[in-house]
Amino acid sequence: MGYLGNHLATVATGAFAAVLTGLWPWFVNDLGATVLHFVFLMAVPIAWFLTLMCWLSQKSADYVHRHGSGRPGHREGEGGLAGGGGGAVQGQALAYGAGGQQATPLELREAKTELTDELNSLRDTVKIKDTEIERLKQEIANLETLVQIESLKTELANLKVLASKG
Repeated sequence: MGYLGNHLATVATGAFAAVLTGLWPWFVNDLGATVLHFVFLMAVPIAWFLTLMCWLSQKSADYVHRHGSGRPGHREGEGGLAGGGGGAVQGQALAYGAGGQQATPLELREAKTELTDELNSLRDTVKIKDTEIERLKQEIANLETLVQIESLKTELANLKVLASKG
């Protein structure tokens, strides 16, 4: 977490915005500094906006990491899939449903069965498609052969006509 609670970017941009705000009246006190006044007029609100955005994004990240896992007492470093430990049997990942509730073993078995059936039906569909593709390839080869035969018949007929004229 660090000393600043991961708000180092917020503190840095806030300090920059505060310094810009403090320097603005000091640099732009005479009438001839209109360009500098315009620069400060653009830079100061942008710096404060960036400070606000840094703060909001860090608050959002903190909220998501604290409340997004759905596990009470979740500590950083616990792992479900990659980290090992964390309440699951070694090599076993915890599964969570759509509502963020932990799935029961029965629900996991039902989901596994459903997915296995779906996978098997997809495999069967792929096998059917493969056989259909092979059949179509064979038909194409047969049609090419028929086209070649018809072409030879046409050439032969043309040769017969030329031979009968000569």
